[in-house]
Amino acid sequence: MAGNLKGCRIAFLATDGVEQVELTEPWKAVNGEGATVELVSPKPDEIQGVKHMDKGDTFTVDRPVSAVSPADYDGLVLPGGVANPDFLRLEDDAVKFVRGFFDEGKPVAAICHGPWMLVEADVVRDRTLTSWPSLKTDIRNAGGTWVNEEVHVDSGLVTSRKPDDLKAFCGKAIEEFARAKQMEQRAAS
Repeated sequence: MAGNLKGCRIAFLATDGVEQVELTEPWKAVNGEGATVELVSPKPDEIQGVKHMDKGDTFTVDRPVSAVSPADYDGLVLPGGVANPDFLRLEDDAVKFVRGFFDEGKPVAAICHGPWMLVEADVVRDRTLTSWPSLKTDIRNAGGTWVNEEVHVDSGLVTSRKPDDLKAFCGKAIEEFARAKQMEQRAAS
């Protein structure tokens, strides 16, 4: 399966408070399949990761969210952490960036508190997804159906509940990114 994402460009949207393992593990998995990955953020230089509530490592931002478009990428990963999506959903450019992936029919993978960005982007209506359990009411109020599953896929949207679900999350995200790239290549030929 190595190289399954060769030629894909995948954006990771995050800011301060990102749950470190929810950034690093999908990053390694997607990169390990041959994709080019970029950290996109409203912050220009670096972001602060967390390990639960404790400070973790810092990560260098590749591109500011104000300078990118979903057209630049084949897919999007939204890691969690409580503070990360809460800060991001206050950034208009970040919300528009997320919504644009759905407008263009591109795959998105969100874990833990990451689906808060989906709620803010108004893209969960009539979709089924999972998340950290505290988001259940927000998802339902936004018109989505919440399920308590390790990983759930709904038309290119991959969601998981928590770091313990990362293996399944990464596997399904890679499948959806690869499927979308194959469909794009078929359409172009």
